[in-house]
Amino acid sequence: MNGNTFRMPARRLATVAAATALAAGPAALAGAGTAHATGDHGRASATVLRTGLDVSLLNKTVNVPLTVTLNEVRAPESAEKTALTARLDGVDGGKPFSVLRADVAQAKATATAAKSEGRTELAHAQVHVPGLPLLSLIELEKVTSTATCEAGKAPVADANLLGAVTVLGKKVTLTTGGPTEVKVPGVGEVRLDLSRTQTTSRTAAATALELDVSVNPLDLNVAEVDGTLTLAEATCESPAAPESEAAQPPAKGEEPAAEPEAEPAADVRPQGARAEADLAETGGSSATPYIAAGAAALVLAGGGALVLARRRRG
Repeated sequence: MNGNTFRMPARRLATVAAATALAAGPAALAGAGTAHATGDHGRASATVLRTGLDVSLLNKTVNVPLTVTLNEVRAPESAEKTALTARLDGVDGGKPFSVLRADVAQAKATATAAKSEGRTELAHAQVHVPGLPLLSLIELEKVTSTATCEAGKAPVADANLLGAVTVLGKKVTLTTGGPTEVKVPGVGEVRLDLSRTQTTSRTAAATALELDVSVNPLDLNVAEVDGTLTLAEATCESPAAPESEAAQPPAKGEEPAAEPEAEPAADVRPQGARAEADLAETGGSSATPYIAAGAAALVLAGGGALVLARRRRG
């Protein structure tokens, strides 16, 4: 009776210890496996027109900045507007004047976890500055720009000018070899940079046209207009590539896992020494503490049962 009384708790102890250790290991592995690195979305922007001009009234008594944009969007957005007007105090009696008119003026920016892209298109456009109500600063048939950034690929920037260009009433031919300068006596001068693109490992930027403007019309209410004007601009930044767990570097202080070696024909080392060597070489795994705990519980439970059995026989 006493034998059964002591033997049953020993068996139950061994069973419970083994079940607890084996159940805890998979639960810990499941918790560790739920953390996965994910890539974020990229960024993109697009702008049809941007001005940064300083307008000085006659005798430079008043300086008025002209800073306007048309269809400036950031991912994920799109816009289409074909006219832009501005109002400056002291210029044309403070009435609104047209900065840009076009048949097509589109800007679009998109961004996903795989690709980000900015696009602009401007067609049959006329740009005006204060003091030149009847003479366009620039007229053009069509310009486009695109900046594309895909995860894991080199970014691409592209800008195109299609058709004729007229600057201060003069038809000009633009080249990618360098800036083009247009001077009109009594009106001013404009320097144009065509199709400027720039890329890095993760970003791209494209500008179809960039103008350095210096206008000083005679016998008008405006003395000087100086600054820059940008047409058809697009930018992007690549999405962050997802980090796979297999590609992650080893933790600090942990040696990379070595290639498995062929076991010798006769290995006479004790099993305990072999297990310790394996842990030292590979760093173990997230389940190692639970397996070791289960083994220890089994050994303790078995030892307890053996002691009880010897006492009963004695």
